[in-house]
Amino acid sequence: MIHVGDNTWNLKVYITDLQVQKTLRVRGDLHIGGVMLRLVDPENPKDWSDHALWWPTRNQWLTRTKSTLDQVGLHADALLHFTPMHKTLRVQMPDLRYLDCRVDFSIKTFGAVVALCKDLGIRHPEELSLCKPLEPMHLKKNYADLAKKKIPIEQNGNGRDYIHLAPDTNTFIPVAAHNLNGSNGSLDGPVHQGPFSCAPVPNAHFSTPKPALQSTPISSPTGTLRHGHGSGNSDSSSSTGDGNENLAYSPYAPSPEARSRLLKPKTLVERARMNISWLDSSLSIMEQGIREFETLCLRFKYYTFFDLNPKYDQVRINQLYEQAKWQLLNEEIDCTEEEMLMFGALQLQVNKQNEVPQADSGIDTSSLDNAADDDVDAALRELQITLEGPSNGVNAGDITHIPELTDYLRFLKPKKFTLKGYKRYWFTYKDLHLHLYKSREDARANSAPQVTINLRGCEVTPEVNLAQKKFNIKLEVPLEQSINSEMWIRCDNEEQYAKWMAACRLASKGRSLADSSYDSEVASIRSFLSMQKPAQAPAININPGEIDPSEYLAPRYAKKLKSKAMIRMLEAHANVKDLSLIEAKLSYIRAWQSLPEFGVTLFVIKFDGHKKEELLGVASNRIMKMDIATGDHLKTWRYNTMKAWNVNWEIRCMMVQFQNETVVFSCLSADCKVIHEFIGGYIFMSMRSKETNQTLNEELFHKLTGGWN
Repeated sequence: MIHVGDNTWNLKVYITDLQVQKTLRVRGDLHIGGVMLRLVDPENPKDWSDHALWWPTRNQWLTRTKSTLDQVGLHADALLHFTPMHKTLRVQMPDLRYLDCRVDFSIKTFGAVVALCKDLGIRHPEELSLCKPLEPMHLKKNYADLAKKKIPIEQNGNGRDYIHLAPDTNTFIPVAAHNLNGSNGSLDGPVHQGPFSCAPVPNAHFSTPKPALQSTPISSPTGTLRHGHGSGNSDSSSSTGDGNENLAYSPYAPSPEARSRLLKPKTLVERARMNISWLDSSLSIMEQGIREFETLCLRFKYYTFFDLNPKYDQVRINQLYEQAKWQLLNEEIDCTEEEMLMFGALQLQVNKQNEVPQADSGIDTSSLDNAADDDVDAALRELQITLEGPSNGVNAGDITHIPELTDYLRFLKPKKFTLKGYKRYWFTYKDLHLHLYKSREDARANSAPQVTINLRGCEVTPEVNLAQKKFNIKLEVPLEQSINSEMWIRCDNEEQYAKWMAACRLASKGRSLADSSYDSEVASIRSFLSMQKPAQAPAININPGEIDPSEYLAPRYAKKLKSKAMIRMLEAHANVKDLSLIEAKLSYIRAWQSLPEFGVTLFVIKFDGHKKEELLGVASNRIMKMDIATGDHLKTWRYNTMKAWNVNWEIRCMMVQFQNETVVFSCLSADCKVIHEFIGGYIFMSMRSKETNQTLNEELFHKLTGGWN
């Protein structure tokens, strides 16, 4: 039948469940919901509530059912799919096992991760995200040099055309100005003028929260992986495929398929290129070229682990331990030989404890700050420590007293064309300032110090070798225009090192000796060193030849130590032989957090006006310009001096505005949106606190990470 002058046209819709195509006679003012109603057969009892319209050629979900066909731009040449929003996704967990999960492909990836983590029993899902599996080619070329991925457009079930997607996550970002203010620290205000769309910097505290471990007894399921209780399914928008999986326990070794796909970056540039794989949190999974039954990896993305509690976080702690383990074994993060043996010893203890039932017991929190019998006592004790200051030292109960640290140490400021070594000074540290005197008497006489250093915002790197009794602290102190000046402090022994290293670490976050976490930081450093000391004899009787070093040590150390590797690891194991399963995992995580390179995500960039490739590191409270060959910090910019971070989506260029400087760069190893999301994500993480309502504010997350409303 021919229709003339009635403004109607034929719309083809492919119903994926029935594998049939329907042709509807429609008008431009028909809304999307009306199209869906006409597709559903009222006599068919099938539940169509989870179905929506997908537009393959536009790579777009039509989920706004009140919008008309004219409003979304549909014409007679369009083909739509009527398909389920929830689809099966193969998810690789941090412990490298695969799960088939029902995930919503139509909502923003951030929301899909939140729902997925709820089913998996993982708290604080904002710390995780999904990423695409990497191939060896991703390490060899930068993002712009990779071949674009072709996604077939299915028409009646047959691939006839292709969508051209970039091999990253950010193809479909709108190029427009967005209503986000760039400099006044609020989420309201005028639109930023010019080609850059602004994300604001709200009032936040940029310090990495330490795990808030509670001493409440935990109920640990007995047995191995197969006998533990599973996470189960729920009524949320995603569900795991196997309810018998217990993610609080992991197999000793991953599947051969998973092991064969592991990549081992050899340079800092290759490590930076690994960050091409993160999905865009503001787009749906389907919009990013992922189809049903394909594989994505669930990983911890932001290295700020809030309220890590053994009572509620057994799954989260296990998966975090596994991600840390594989980072070390794949050499994605560096550590010393002694540290690697300690990590191998902790992994061996975890494996041994996995074989025995775990009794209901508390966690030893003697070295952790703010530990208490329950949440109320913990809050009261934290308030008391905050008001009174640290419990040790002189005048500990006097809130007007400013704590001070003093001792004889050695100091070196490297200069070109000089062979001068360390020089002995009397050090006094007070209120974030380090003063160096020729002697203790000069300090007592109130003489002018030889050197004065403001440690606020400094970069702190340990250089410790227990065998050689070397305890050095490398300081990179910010001077004018964010240029870092390198300085070294040499301590005489472990006790001295623990106190001064803790003080420097707190100073780097703008926190003085009066901070309540100083004692726990000292205790953590002492514990970290004690675990690296080899025992006189192994504590367990195991034939070293029966253990494969590659399962416990990074390849370069397994190759270097050869036959001695397992003997030395078993000696190190004697230090951790009494740890329970959860304590061993937490010790592994704490040691991982103590590594100098922990929590720094790398990108290859070019600064505006420069042709040379540079390395950018993004951390929880700062971004850093780094040497692309050695990783040394060249400049540091703190988030607490940031006014706004902006993106020009047309030229894929990023501009970060600080109080005294504006930094403009383009990203070579990933799309600039990935860096933008990391910065916004860390600012979002810094706004979490025990005092505020912990309901996840998804709208704020997207405002800070998406760059538009």
